[in-house]
Amino acid sequence: MSLLEITGLSLAIDGTPILQDVSLSINAGQIVAVTGESGSGKSMTALGVMGLLPDRTTTSGKVLLDGKDLLSLSEADMCRLRGNAIGMVFQEPMTALNPVQTIGDQVAETILIHGAMGRKDAYARAAEMLTRVGLPPDRFPLSRYPHELSGGQRQRVVIAMAIALRPRLLIADEPTTALDVTTQAQILELLRDLARDFDMGLLMITHDLAVVADMADHIVVMRLGEVVEQGPTMALLTNMQHEYTKMLFAASSHEVDLPYKSSTDVLLSVTDVRRSYVLPRTRLFGATGRFEALKGVSFDIKRGERVGLVGESGCGKSTLTRAILGLDAVQSGSITLSSAPVFAGNAPNLAVRRKMQVVFQDPFGSFNPRHKVERLITEPFHLLDVPPTGAMRQALIDETLLAVGLEPSDAQKYIHQFSGGQRQRIAIARALIIQPELIVFDEAVSALDVSVRAQILDLLAELSNKYGLTYLFISHDLSVVRTITDRVLVMQSGEIVEQGRTPEVFARPRHPYTQQLLKAAPVLPDLSHLHMMTDQKDLST
Repeated sequence: MSLLEITGLSLAIDGTPILQDVSLSINAGQIVAVTGESGSGKSMTALGVMGLLPDRTTTSGKVLLDGKDLLSLSEADMCRLRGNAIGMVFQEPMTALNPVQTIGDQVAETILIHGAMGRKDAYARAAEMLTRVGLPPDRFPLSRYPHELSGGQRQRVVIAMAIALRPRLLIADEPTTALDVTTQAQILELLRDLARDFDMGLLMITHDLAVVADMADHIVVMRLGEVVEQGPTMALLTNMQHEYTKMLFAASSHEVDLPYKSSTDVLLSVTDVRRSYVLPRTRLFGATGRFEALKGVSFDIKRGERVGLVGESGCGKSTLTRAILGLDAVQSGSITLSSAPVFAGNAPNLAVRRKMQVVFQDPFGSFNPRHKVERLITEPFHLLDVPPTGAMRQALIDETLLAVGLEPSDAQKYIHQFSGGQRQRIAIARALIIQPELIVFDEAVSALDVSVRAQILDLLAELSNKYGLTYLFISHDLSVVRTITDRVLVMQSGEIVEQGRTPEVFARPRHPYTQQLLKAAPVLPDLSHLHMMTDQKDLST
């Protein structure tokens, strides 16, 4: 009998169907990945297993854990199972952790609530679990708080909480979405080892198909609340039946047709830029230290060139971006746009600032939800000496919306009326409307589904061809940087350790750090090679 057996699970909230006849199973020690786009029902399936569904929810079907139907249990019974027989790792560790409790208290809390052991033994088990996930107490004392840890370290604490009582089933909901490639590789390896060592069933929810192909024993593909296809990983990859599955994998390896641009005119010049921050005192009258965020960074971006910037969290990408945009002064070095300094003395040079725009990672969070699209995309007009008015203003709004694949009528809508991909198109429209000389894309596609991401990347290629865009594309997704940039900069600990033409850096990385990044990045298997091997096997039999 399977560890978890979901049979014909249907779910509706206030009469609206969410899941329809979902069936899947997980054995002890098996890793099952549920994949699909946003709204496909992946997370709702996991919440159904955990019994964390919203009010006014009706369910039918069966969810059996070791033969016990979870849908028939009371809330008190489910509380006894959560954390004990079923553990869950959420997507955003900072919101999953209590900011005013130490990591030791939070890991031990699960043990103490279930009364599994006394307080002393509970903290000993907490230390053991934190050590198991790579946070030994000699380096990461139990007295540390979440804000004192990096994103990857916080995710390890959440995993330690979930496995503290060695549950039979572990659910991981997008556990690596916001992590850089090396941290992501470490977390995935940790989850794989835990499933094998503790003989746990692992239900992994992700839209990253490269992760799915590398991690999972069994793949379940969901679309609009239904399972459209499932099977053992290699069998499904070599013989996809459903068009939606084929579309997902095609979009994951999508490459854009980036038009070739050749220019010798330097637009942005960054020369020996240094920036450091004062560290807090470690003792009452001790001297303050300094953290060097940027250590003599130098590079140029030519007009019409598309440049990528990659590196792990904490490498200095954000500090460098703020300096380029004139949002943060540097202590030494220079940053110029078209030979004009970004900073004039200690104040930003507004004449230069109006020539740059930025597209953020979360488009919804970067817009005022009370304003219509017309007002949102015209915000950069305040930078102009003479903003367009009347018919000229309306014509520019219509032209810009059409350029990003939207309709002029969308100008009268609010941001909540659009999907994630459409919001990112609006964010690009806002950046494009005053025809800036440089656009900075800060993780602009990392939160999007693979099919929507492919559409946005195609849009950037089209805009590059039409407007001759010059942009700096910052991302931890190396597959995206590879297809959307001409040249790439690799940043480590405040320094550019390697730079060059994108195809050359990816094919023949010289610096050990670049080699480490490329090795850690998950990649989709060569499906043509897999198909060829399968065909040869069929012929031999």
